[in-house]
Amino acid sequence: MSVWRVILAVSCSLTFMAPFGVAWAQAITTSGAEAYMAPHATRTPIMAVTRAGERIIASGDYGAVLLSDDAGRSWRQARVPTRATLTALAFKDAQQGWAVGHGGVVLGTQNGGEQWTKLADLGRDVVPFAVHFNDAQHGLVVGAFGFAAATADGGRSWTTMTVSRGEYADQHLYSIFKGPNSTLWISAEGGMVFRSGDGGGSFEPVRLPYKGSIWGGMVLRDGSILVWGMRGRVLRSGDGGRIWKEVPSGSQQALTTGVQLASGEVVIAGLGGAVIRSQDGGHTFTAQVRPERQSHTALIEAGGSLHTFTLAGIGGNIN
Repeated sequence: MSVWRVILAVSCSLTFMAPFGVAWAQAITTSGAEAYMAPHATRTPIMAVTRAGERIIASGDYGAVLLSDDAGRSWRQARVPTRATLTALAFKDAQQGWAVGHGGVVLGTQNGGEQWTKLADLGRDVVPFAVHFNDAQHGLVVGAFGFAAATADGGRSWTTMTVSRGEYADQHLYSIFKGPNSTLWISAEGGMVFRSGDGGGSFEPVRLPYKGSIWGGMVLRDGSILVWGMRGRVLRSGDGGRIWKEVPSGSQQALTTGVQLASGEVVIAGLGGAVIRSQDGGHTFTAQVRPERQSHTALIEAGGSLHTFTLAGIGGNIN
């Protein structure tokens, strides 16, 4: 499969991901249930990374789920009951978590990602891109063409809901990020984000001074909000999302993922090896292009280092 088609998947294409230079995943029967192991899993496209306590968990193509208990120095693979590309992860604590992926698959784990069970099907045409849980029972998933659904029973059943309406009803919903108290944000295409003050029960649109796709966002520790997306665009709000200012990033590459480090530094990365950094809470950025020019999909800080995950697999340390 071409790298371009993988990039389209990250940017919310509906093209389902085919094998990325590897054989079909190996099927294994365990206690009467079929599970899968992706070959060369550390080199498959990684789509999501999160923490389960001190453990790091990554997911991606072929249903690959990778676990690290030593701050990213080594990885092992969990067996999962799907070969679907797993696009998003969420963990409530060190044990209970969820994964969602192509074909609307919803998986759950009760032991920190060691074992996964299939909880639900959201629909074969559903392509989720983000999942969030407020607690062990209440969660939200969003995805392509405006798809959104909520659960009140830990992911076993889901009810579709409306986030965007009117002419924006079918726009892709890219990411979910949490703010103070019960505030949730969803980033979307068309220069839109959506804000919820009730933990995801309802959303209101917030229009940005930019019309392109917004692929991600985060609320910094000082309460300011950063969102990022196509053509290196970064926008900042210091008043809870009422007023937004575009911040020069120094990059023309699409920006896909970001993190605020323990030091307070903000790091945002994207396609083509782009990495931008801010030491002043997102007021200004400096840019670089990593020499390997991998397309970044996720960042996480662990063991005093910043680790990147890419369309070519686990990318290592970018400090």
